[in-house]
Amino acid sequence: MCGIVGYVGDKEAAPILVAGLCNLQYRGYDSAGVALCSADGVRTLKCVGSPENLIPKLASCAVCSALCGVGTTRWATHGKPDVVNAHPHSCGRFHVVHNGIIENEKALKEEYFPNTEFLSQTDTEVIARLLQKFCENNTSICEAIQRLVGVLRGSYALGIVDGERPDVLYAVKNKSPLLIGCGEGFNMLGSDTVAMISHTDKFYEICDREYAVITADDFKIYSSNGKEVRREAFVVACDISDCTKGDYAHFMLKEIEEQPRVIRQILSCYCDETGKVNIDNEIIGKLTHSDRIYIIASGTSYNAGLVGKYYFEKICSKPVDVCMAGEFAYNMPPISQSPVFIFVSQSGETADCISVLSKIKELGFASVAITNCEVSTIFREADHTLLIHAGREIAVASTKSYTAQVAVFALLASALNEKYSKLIAKDLSLAADAMEKACSRKEEYREVAHEYLLNQQSCFYIGRGIDYYACLEAALKLKEIAYIHTGGYAASELKHGSIALIEQGTPVFALSTQKITSLHMLSNIEEVKARGGKVLCISSCQSDDEDCLSIECAAELLSPLVSVIPAQYFAYYAALERGCDIDRPRNLAKAVTVE
Repeated sequence: MCGIVGYVGDKEAAPILVAGLCNLQYRGYDSAGVALCSADGVRTLKCVGSPENLIPKLASCAVCSALCGVGTTRWATHGKPDVVNAHPHSCGRFHVVHNGIIENEKALKEEYFPNTEFLSQTDTEVIARLLQKFCENNTSICEAIQRLVGVLRGSYALGIVDGERPDVLYAVKNKSPLLIGCGEGFNMLGSDTVAMISHTDKFYEICDREYAVITADDFKIYSSNGKEVRREAFVVACDISDCTKGDYAHFMLKEIEEQPRVIRQILSCYCDETGKVNIDNEIIGKLTHSDRIYIIASGTSYNAGLVGKYYFEKICSKPVDVCMAGEFAYNMPPISQSPVFIFVSQSGETADCISVLSKIKELGFASVAITNCEVSTIFREADHTLLIHAGREIAVASTKSYTAQVAVFALLASALNEKYSKLIAKDLSLAADAMEKACSRKEEYREVAHEYLLNQQSCFYIGRGIDYYACLEAALKLKEIAYIHTGGYAASELKHGSIALIEQGTPVFALSTQKITSLHMLSNIEEVKARGGKVLCISSCQSDDEDCLSIECAAELLSPLVSVIPAQYFAYYAALERGCDIDRPRNLAKAVTVE
């Protein structure tokens, strides 16, 4: 879950690397570092925290002659986030940055370095030491890399510089994403296009167990046995405004307010001028003839998958299991005879999802990906893909990706039932309008956050049916960025245990947008109030009650698209008041690329 960027060309490497790392901070921001190559040798610089902290270090040393280098912004997996554990890690002539986890690190140390004292707590240091060892006796670096690929187990994207070749970058890849970016007079290396998009829109993918040798005017990709691989380039059209905050204080706030536009963009991509949903007939055919749908996801995408389950079951009477990817990968239940697996991942690089996808492909089952990224493993490996067209999401806590996933699920389910096909498209358009109105009330939400959440350490969201699924996502947002211990509970389950946690003044947000459960929700609210809970009801019914926040819902089925908006703002403003790092919450990274 680290970000990697490399550069070799005719310009000073240091500012290009630091700018690229700053754009990659959503992948990790525990520490950062660069290795800069010139004819005078290799200079490594490291810092704790944001890669911006490298800037004063660069200013105090002479690095202008370095036209080649690699850097990383780290999310710690092995060893605490400090300068010693920060990448790059070095041994002799080699300097390595790494995204991933080496599963056989201890075995490699025992076999190759039984009497060596390692300097760091990381699994990456062993890679640098192995390269140095494998290059003994005049072995070429390419032969050493091939041997390295043969002994490493786990996931790794590696950027390597060699002090003896200051004009060459080396890249190695298995499971973790890595791309080559090509330009005039330079070439780049990155774990995401966002690290390179300011310089080029032309990219080449490095696939698993491949390595690349990159110079300023050329590059070659090789398989693990040293055979050259030829691959077509792809072009990424990126709106650079997606990568900047503009006039917003935080990316999260910007992305919350982009959600109505995203829903309209999805409609323009998946519906014709009459409002009919147009989705690949092969996808529709496979889903129609399946006996069960399995939705595989993690985190926010899992919560969107629960809403998707509701849609498939209500709209087209399809049985659905929603499974946490990390649990399913190693505890697979009995599978039905004719299943279709839907993988939901914002980044398309979620390691747990990729693990499940690999297993079900071996079993011969059909797969569909719902993702935001065309340049991703899940996009490439699934049989079929539905893009959510949310635009780049930079804040670690997902907002517009969640509502985009929910909208795509609604369209996909409706495409299986002619009765709903045009109706859902119309209702989604109205939902976008309702979301826009909800966004216009952010000052109300700020006051709520201040009144209900200031100095609180715990909070509840309660709801029934589809509102319960929305509660899970609402609770996750408050946990992620405001660090408030928040539970999302089925209101029907309160009396079965969780109401014991209600104390005097405990904030409880009750979602109630479904007529069939509205009276039951009123009873649950009264039960909470009777125990001293401080309740705010978020309801689709108009009310003058000071303990009720009314929202506009175009259709009950689509209520999660609207009810989640206040919840996202509550989390944002609570985090703001508590002085939290909103876009980069502690211990989290955007793309979970390790299991």
